[in-house]
Amino acid sequence: MSNPIVAVVGRPNVGKSTLFNRIAGERISIVEDTPGVTRDRIYAHGEWLGKNFSMIDTGGIEMSDQPLSTQIREQAEVAIDEADVIVMVVNVENGVTDADEQVAKILYRSNKPVVLAVNKVDNPERRTQIYDFYSLGLGEPYPISSVHGVGLGDLLDEVIKHFPEKNDEIDDKKIRFSFIGRPNVGKSSIVNAMLGEERVIVSDIAGTTRDSINTEFKTPDGQEFTMVDTAGIKKKR
Repeated sequence: MSNPIVAVVGRPNVGKSTLFNRIAGERISIVEDTPGVTRDRIYAHGEWLGKNFSMIDTGGIEMSDQPLSTQIREQAEVAIDEADVIVMVVNVENGVTDADEQVAKILYRSNKPVVLAVNKVDNPERRTQIYDFYSLGLGEPYPISSVHGVGLGDLLDEVIKHFPEKNDEIDDKKIRFSFIGRPNVGKSSIVNAMLGEERVIVSDIAGTTRDSINTEFKTPDGQEFTMVDTAGIKKKR
């Protein structure tokens, strides 16, 4: 049995990637103060109290006709299907938004355990503002600051409570290979063709892949691989 999987989801620009990087202990996902920076599913390993798990960072879910929004939402929904536990991230600065309620409705249908993380609770005064998030119907809201690491212990304590009983170690003896090249030459299309699924977002917009995307798969003879799709390499001016 592989490690449990934790998906980090939410609307755009609530701090999902910052939380993801904080738990992973390294900067894996791109973090900017701009909605829509994360587009594909990003994978990493995490550990808490001796429990090993895999994490998936996802693009912000929004019900709009903005470029790539449908594909980003589909990638997030695949991550939800893969996950054993879902961490929904919201932002105390904005309170409960219509977009948060839309994400919550998607999570209701998943029938997966959901842990609600209220981000940007950077001081005690903001803790009094978290109770509005009970209205999402996802249980107790956990106040955190993903930038400062505050509250992550309580959040992860709750996450690992929902892990399956058995948690075997992963055999990481896999062959790793990468696709590299300049932007918009079809690297992501090759990845999707090899896997037979829309693993990474494909678009005619140059630079659609922003992070390195790791995908693990197994051939019929049992050989395990890790395939890495990378962002396009540009020559610096």
